[in-house]
Amino acid sequence: MARPLRPGWLVALFAASVAASTWMPWLTTGVNGGGWANAIGGAHGSLTLPPGFGPGQLIVLLSSTLLVAGAMVGRGLSVRVSSLAALIISLLIVALTAWYYQLNVNPPVSAEYGLYVGATSAVGALACSLWAVAAAAIVGRSRR
Repeated sequence: MARPLRPGWLVALFAASVAASTWMPWLTTGVNGGGWANAIGGAHGSLTLPPGFGPGQLIVLLSSTLLVAGAMVGRGLSVRVSSLAALIISLLIVALTAWYYQLNVNPPVSAEYGLYVGATSAVGALACSLWAVAAAAIVGRSRR
C-alpha cells in the first residue's frame, strides 16, 4: 500500500529551489557594458549592489530553515509546529523577494531569470505550507 503524498517534502523541494535560485542572476543591466548580480551579493560587470547584509542573504538563510521545517513535516516530526513554522518562513521569503524586487529593479536595472525562479518557488512553498497546515489540522481533529 502506497503512503499518501506529504506536502512537507514539496515544501523542502521548493525551499531547495529557492536556495539554488539565489546563485542565479537576479538582476541585469546593459549600462556601461552590462552586468548582472545574484541575490547573495555577487556581481559581474557594471552592476553593483550595496555592501552589507541584505534581503538576498536573508532569503538564503530562511530557505535553508524552510528546508528543515519541510523535511520535519515530511517525516512526521512535530507536524503541527513545523508546518506552522514552514508557513511563517515561506511568507517571510515571499515578502523578502518582493522587497528585493522593489529595492533593486528600477531602470536601467531589470529582473533576470533567477528572480523569477526564486519568486515562483517561494510561492510554491507557500502553497504547500498552507496545504501542510491544513493537513495537520485535519489529522489533529480526526484523532480527537
